[in-house]
Amino acid sequence: MGNVDVVIMVYKPDKKLYDIVSRLMGQTVVPENIYLIRTKSREDIQTDDVLREILKSYSDIKVMDVAEEEFDHGATRDMAIHLCTADYVLMMSQDAEPKNRKLIENLLKAQGEKISVVYAKQEPAKDCRIVERYTRSFNYPEESSSAIETAAKTNNGIKSIFCSDVCAMYDRKAYDAVGGFPGKIIFNEDEIFAAKSLRAGYDVLYEASAVVLHSHNYSGVQYFRRYFDMGVSHADFRYIFDEYHATDEGMRLVKQTARYLIRRKRYLDIPVLIYHSGMKLVGMKLGKMYKMLPKKVVMACTTNKFYWKR
Repeated sequence: MGNVDVVIMVYKPDKKLYDIVSRLMGQTVVPENIYLIRTKSREDIQTDDVLREILKSYSDIKVMDVAEEEFDHGATRDMAIHLCTADYVLMMSQDAEPKNRKLIENLLKAQGEKISVVYAKQEPAKDCRIVERYTRSFNYPEESSSAIETAAKTNNGIKSIFCSDVCAMYDRKAYDAVGGFPGKIIFNEDEIFAAKSLRAGYDVLYEASAVVLHSHNYSGVQYFRRYFDMGVSHADFRYIFDEYHATDEGMRLVKQTARYLIRRKRYLDIPVLIYHSGMKLVGMKLGKMYKMLPKKVVMACTTNKFYWKR
């Protein structure tokens, strides 16, 4: 099946990172190396203790620091992948917890010829709110799927290039053949890579049997800022998002979530759904037109202020 290195992007981690590393080292297929790519901020004072505990317990852990002002979603991940020597690189975020011991094994089994990346199913954590819980089931269904097949069904709809670096395994040779991540990007590096893969004749797979626990309880403002950055990436890579065009997927999610809440008699959650959906929509639209906005407005909207200073 080939061997695997793991890359975890780290920013102000807590003790949960130790648990995730422990679960990775207890997999049925044990990674050759785990690289912790730490984005280090000036006020970061607890991270050293967390990493020290991990390094004390596991010898196959390597830590690389990246200054916060130098971090880039594309370039930093590209650098990390080129540190790896294994056949496959599992890219993860620090809050993605393997559900069982077969995460790596199941992602490996899904690999094959002309497949550039296989991404995992994300199930909600225990503290996940009901709207986000339903969203996870909508975006990560029980059936595995192929990007090539989705593109054919949706006439190159945006769902064709859905992929998530929260937990995604890259074929190392295919990664280079496709051209890797963009050198500078504020968001969506995984979807840009997926689009480049399809253009180069490679497939992108969703593997439902490989599962991580991962969810967030974002506020409306947090959603607005994330979707603003998403809109910026859509504007910067317009040629990609013109080809893999928007569909009614977002509205379908809102409608299905509302029906789900009504069936569950969670009527008070419907205004929250509407508010969060509105903040996402406004954030995305503003992000797409960021070149027309004053710099102060952009800086107030973005999640990544350092991106605009490079």
